[in-house]
Amino acid sequence: MPDRNEMETGRDADQMNGRTTARSGTSNRGFASMDRSRQREIASKGGRAAHQKGTAHEWTADEARVAGRKGGETVSRDREHMAAIGREGGGARSASARRRALSQRNEAVVEDRSRVARAQRGDEAEREMTG
Repeated sequence: MPDRNEMETGRDADQMNGRTTARSGTSNRGFASMDRSRQREIASKGGRAAHQKGTAHEWTADEARVAGRKGGETVSRDREHMAAIGREGGGARSASARRRALSQRNEAVVEDRSRVARAQRGDEAEREMTG
């Protein structure tokens, strides 16, 4: 049986092509069966109406802070997810350190070659003067 994402993708494709097909276990009625743009349009009208009526909720800084903390606590309970985030961050940090070290080594090599070249030119100039 296809998973939910496959069913939604199929339904969206049918709706974009102007086809409405009845599948077992699905319905062509209701908000969820509409395409995304139509859902957004209706939701937007509802939001505007709520603001005009004065019943729309507007977040205060404190409410937003509490909600963000609550979401963070919920996400951090998933240890596997947090470990994956840490690995990704650690990988980015070590990659950055490697690039920085490589760049510094390349600069050092260029500087050493310049010093050697200057020394060789100096030796040649000294030989010409004494020679």
